[in-house]
Amino acid sequence: MSKDLVVGINGFGRIGRMCLRACIEKDITVKLVNDPYISTDYMIYLFKFDSTHGPYPLKLECENGHIIIGENKIATSQEKNPCKINWRGAGVTYVIESTGLFTTLEKLHMDGGGKRVIITAPSIDAPMIVYGVNHACYDPKRGKIVSAASCTTNCAAPIIRLMHDKFEVIEVMISSVHALTSMQRTLDGPLERGKLWRDGRGALQNIIPTSSGAAKSLDKIIPELKGKISAIAFRVPIPNVSLCDMTFRVNKPTTYEEIKEAMKTASENDLKGILGYTDDDCVSSDFNRTTYSCIFDAKAGIPQTSTFIKVIAWYDNEYGYAHRVMDLILYMYQVDSGNITVPVAQEVEETED
Repeated sequence: MSKDLVVGINGFGRIGRMCLRACIEKDITVKLVNDPYISTDYMIYLFKFDSTHGPYPLKLECENGHIIIGENKIATSQEKNPCKINWRGAGVTYVIESTGLFTTLEKLHMDGGGKRVIITAPSIDAPMIVYGVNHACYDPKRGKIVSAASCTTNCAAPIIRLMHDKFEVIEVMISSVHALTSMQRTLDGPLERGKLWRDGRGALQNIIPTSSGAAKSLDKIIPELKGKISAIAFRVPIPNVSLCDMTFRVNKPTTYEEIKEAMKTASENDLKGILGYTDDDCVSSDFNRTTYSCIFDAKAGIPQTSTFIKVIAWYDNEYGYAHRVMDLILYMYQVDSGNITVPVAQEVEETED
C-alpha cells in the first residue's frame, strides 16, 4: 500500500480494535492509536485476547510506548482532547474516529494534522457515506470529515437501494435485532438524563426495545426515499451478529423468487463483497467474522403479497462494519490521489435535522 495512506485510530474500543485488525488484513499502514483510558500494554492485551472474535494470531509486543505486530510498529498516546493528538508527527493522513464521542464537523483532528477523518457513527452534520451504496458521492473538496454511518445502516442500505432500483419501494419498516454493545448495563441501573429508561435495564436478562437512528441516516443516503423509512431496534443478549428485518411495500408487483434472483445476481456482480447470499439454515453465530455488510437470508423472508414483502439480512456489527470502514478509506484515498474521478452529478445530501 502507498506510503501516503497512513491510518490513525482514536478510541480503542470494540470498533477501534476491529478496525486495526481490518487494516492489518488489508495491508494498510497504521502509525498511531490514541485512547486516554488505556495504557499501551493494556491495548495489547485487549487486542490479543478477544472473547468474541478469538485471540489474535500474530505475535504482539510492547516496546517504548509502541505496539509491535509483526513488522508493524504503532505508536500510542493517551490524549483526551483530539486536537492535541499528534497525527502530523506520526505521519497519519486518515483518522478513524471511533470513540463515539466526536461525531460532528468540529475540526479537532485537523488541528493535530489529520487530513481526513472518518467517523464510525452517524453524524448530524458530516456527510454520511455507505460504501457500496453512495460512496461515489464522496467529494474531496467537501469531505475532509465524513461519517461511515452505523453498522445497521450499512446492512440495510444496500438491500433497500437494490429493492428500490428493481421494484420501486413505496415505504419500508426496519426492525434491527441487535447484539449487545458495551454501552449497555449488565444489571438494571439508572442512566443519564435524556436516555430512554428501558436502555438502563439488564442487558443479559432482557430483550430491550430502543430507538434507532438508521431511518434518519438512510434518508440522507437514499434521499429519494426520505420520509418513507422507519426503524426500531431490539437489543438482545448475544455478544455479536445482528439482523435487519425489513418489511417493504413496493410499487412493482413481484414474486419472492424474483427478489431472491435479484439479490443473488447483485451479490455476484455489482454488490460482490458487500451483499452476501445464503439459502442455508443458518443462525446468528454462523455469521461471526463475516466481512459482508449484509447477508440476504433466502429462507427467512416472507412474501405476504406481490407488493408487501419481508426481507431478512444478517450482519456482523463489529467485524463486517470495520471492513466497510476500511473499504471507504481505500476508496477515499484513490479519489484523493486522482486515481478515481468523482462523478459531477452525484452529491451527498446535506445532513441537517
